[in-house]
Order: sequence, then C-alpha cells, then structure tokens
Amino acid sequence: MEPFTELSAPPALQDDTLRIVPLGGLGEVGRNMTVFEIDGRLLIVDCGVLFPEDDQPGVDLILPDFSYIEDRLDDVIAIVLTHGHEDHIGAVPYLLKLKPDIPLVGSSFTLALTEAKLQEHRITPLTLTVTEGDIEEFGPFECEFVAVNHSIPDSLALFIRTKPGNVLHTGDFKMDQLPLDNRLTDLRSFARFGDEGVDLFMVDSTNAEVPGFTTHEREIGPVIDSVFADAPGKIVVASFASHVHRIQQVLNAAAHHGRKVAFVGRSMVRNMGIAEKMGFLEVPAGVVVDVKKLQDLPDDKTVLVATGSQGEPMAALARMANHSHQISVGVGDTILFASSMIPGNETSISRVINGLTRLGAKVIHQGIARVHVSGHAPAGELLYCYNIVGPENAMPIHGEVRHLVANANLAISTGVPRENVMLGESGVVVDVKDGKAEVVGQVPCGLVFVDGSSIGEITESELKDRMILAQEGFVSAFAVIEAKTREIVAGPTVSAKGVAEGDDVFTALEPKVAEALEKVLADGVTDEHQLSQAMRRVLGQFASKRLHRRPMIIPSVVVK
Repeated sequence: MEPFTELSAPPALQDDTLRIVPLGGLGEVGRNMTVFEIDGRLLIVDCGVLFPEDDQPGVDLILPDFSYIEDRLDDVIAIVLTHGHEDHIGAVPYLLKLKPDIPLVGSSFTLALTEAKLQEHRITPLTLTVTEGDIEEFGPFECEFVAVNHSIPDSLALFIRTKPGNVLHTGDFKMDQLPLDNRLTDLRSFARFGDEGVDLFMVDSTNAEVPGFTTHEREIGPVIDSVFADAPGKIVVASFASHVHRIQQVLNAAAHHGRKVAFVGRSMVRNMGIAEKMGFLEVPAGVVVDVKKLQDLPDDKTVLVATGSQGEPMAALARMANHSHQISVGVGDTILFASSMIPGNETSISRVINGLTRLGAKVIHQGIARVHVSGHAPAGELLYCYNIVGPENAMPIHGEVRHLVANANLAISTGVPRENVMLGESGVVVDVKDGKAEVVGQVPCGLVFVDGSSIGEITESELKDRMILAQEGFVSAFAVIEAKTREIVAGPTVSAKGVAEGDDVFTALEPKVAEALEKVLADGVTDEHQLSQAMRRVLGQFASKRLHRRPMIIPSVVVK
C-alpha cells in the first residue's frame, strides 16, 4: 500500500496479463466505472455519474473520462451493470452515444431502469438479462453473477475468471440479515470463490470508517409508522428515486393510517412505476393517487414522496423550501428525510432542512431518528468478507480517499500483506498476472462536465470564473482610442455588478483609468491588449488594496 502520489503512464500491456483501470469511483462517491482488459479486449463494469458540488455552479452532471477508451470502443465486449443507482448507470447514455451497439448486461430491474433512461436519449440498447448464479462468457472474461443486498433491488456482485487471475468485484453491497425482500448477500458463493482463489478483491469502501454491522431494514418500518401516527398535517417523504424498499415501508405506513400517497418528480414516478410493474414494489389498493387529487383531500390524509433528499437545488423538496413549488409546506406538516447523507452534500441538505424548518414544518432525519439505514457494508461486515474470501490482493473501490484508506487498513488487519493492497484514485492502473497484482501507472482521468447540452466543453478554469463571478462580482471597463492622434475619444466607462460597493466607487476611478491609458499612449502604444491591461491594473489594484476583493475584471479597448 503506497500513499496517493502522481504516477507515470503505464507500460504497454504484456501478454496474458489482466489490466484494470478505474475511470471513476476512486477518491469520490460517484461516477463508478472500471475497465478490464486482456489481449486487446475490454470489459466495462458500471458507468455512472457524479453529482456536482457547490464549487461547480451550473454543472448538471459529471461523467467518467472516456478518453482512455474513446478510440477503442470496437474492442469493448460488454458493459456489465451491478445495480441501478445513478452513480453506476447514469453515464451509460453518454457512452452509448459514442457506440450504441455495445451490449448491456445486468439484472432485470437494473436494465429496466437503464432502458428507461436511454429511451429519453432515443437509444435502443442491446441487452442481456442475467440473474444470480448465471455464468456468461465475454471473450476472455468468464463472469459469474452473485446476489448481494443493497438499498436497491436486484443488485449483483461479479466474479470475473480470466487466465491471468480471478477478480471478485462486490459492486455496492451490505450484509443485512433480515432484508425486506429476503434476498441475502450470497456469502456462500463468496466463500466458494475464496476456495477457488481470488487474486484481486475489489471492495465497496463507502462505510469502511463506520464500525459494527448494518441495522436491519425491518427495524425502520416501525419508526416510519410512528412518524405517521404523530403527524397532524401533510407528510412529505424525501428519498432516492430508486429506494424501492424505503418507499414500500412508506406505502405500508400510509395504508395503515388511511393516507393517500402521490409521487412527485419525474424520476420518482418513472422508477416506482417500473418497480411495481416488475413486482419489486407492492402497492396497497387505492393508496397511490395522482398528485393533483391530493388537493381535494385534507392535509392529514396526504403523503407526498419526492426527490431532493440530497439538497439538489432544482429538486422538488428544495423548491418547497424556498416557495418555488406548487406544493406548499408549513406549520403542522412533517418532512421525513428517508435517506442517508452522501458525503459532500452536507451543506446543501442543511440549507434545505433550515428552509423547511423556517416555514414551520417538523423535519425528521437520520440524525435524530432511525428512519434510514445505509446500503453499504460497515467495517464489521467488510472484515467478515475479507476473512471469508481470503484474497491474495485487495483493491478498495467506491469511496473518498479516507474511505479507501480505512478499507485498506481493514484488509491488512485480516492478513492481506500491506504490499498487496492496491490503493489509488481514479485513473490508477493495476496489472494482475500469476496471482500477483501491481500498480503500474496512471492514465489521465479528468472530470467531464455536462452543462445543459454541452458535454466536456466546460473546463475547470471556466468553473473558477463562475465562482469568482458568484463570490466577488464583475467589473467592466470600456474606452475608445483614436489611433492617429492617440487620444481617448470615448470613456473610459467603468461599471460594476455583484460588488457590494456598487458603481459609484468604481465610477470615481475613471479619471485614474484615463490617466493610465494616456501614459501608455504617450509611449506610442496603440495595441488594444496592452491598453486593456493598463485599465485592468488600475482597477485590480484598487479592488485588492482598498476593497480587499478580487472581482472578475473585463477591460475592453477599441482602437479606430
């Protein structure tokens, strides 16, 4: 296990060697995607998105960096999807736009969610439905699919057999012994793979810092029921649009207390419809109604199930909090956050909770009541898995740096040699041959931003400019110069936007800006760029020294 450092480009792939390249999901919670390669053939596991943070204004989604494989899409045999969460399937449409005929492999529910997403992009995919126990061959990769328990139905782990070595990829998983759907993580198969030989164990790290074992999903139902019993007005439940088990508990509580339920948000309506149709969600008769019908019911008979549990600004819950949604909340209403807090979203979620509380609503969340359990294995369960599998090498995946390090230490504590633990961020390259795994380099793996219809065109520099505009404001300056006489014939005019001091302070600077221009002109300079920089220096020095600010300054000079 080496510290996180920049690595050089990997060497050419040797014969009979398995190369593994995570293009996302390491050092971050999201955009999970891993490429496996043998003898020029590629197998991709998962293809998800990452959601933007506060320092990425205007960004809708963040994709894995496809540049490593963009020129080799003909070599991709299949994309295997472990489950239907956005951070594992959300980027599939963007990859299939580059090559639509790459087969998708996954469970029935996972593929149903993915196909619904692809339909919005007008892509009809080639699919192969698999279930636990199935074994499929994809070129040099033999894949056996294994049932795992997670916060979405029909999740699968993946055992990849290859000539150079065997890899067990857990996907996202936990070991709930009393799941609502009675579908346990198949530890017998994990042990069987251990007996066969696991050369590399790729393990979910999200909860590696959390001690102990997962709370049973069945313990959440009575808590939700008690929330419903105590609620005098309407109830708004915020949840992931894919958390079928939690929505099932909400529906059961609503039926018990004589309330009607409406789904709010396109993804919530779509996913719950798919789950009901496929038998993963049992809807009590007459409980679910269209949101428009709730207007005819008293508040104490209504429940809304909405998106926005992570504080997303455009989601239904955030819009309710700032009075921009058709549904209003206030005194007597109860807001139930039936989801965990994804690392990085704490500020956004707190902002929404505060907004709802300010309106008089009672907000119940995981911090004050057991209304949600995570879908990821904590430390006790990870230790159990390491001991069952007994891998030769381990590679923590899916988590921020601190999660990966915690997971690596768990592996070492169970007897995996420290030098056999592969630790790295997205783009790290690991080669496996003859039971030995080794970090051999790193490939470029930047963030690819989706901004409206733009994909990959927004850069880190432009995001920095947006942050400056948001935090420091904007100052513009304009002047017109007569080239022959080297005289200022218009301006300079200075204007400020988003700066607390306003236009007046900067307008008073116009004589000093004119003086700076005249000094440069006196030296015989009529180059527009040099004249613009003279204006920038005056405005920048004033803003920095006098106002202690660094606004964006856009000077413009026209020489005619």
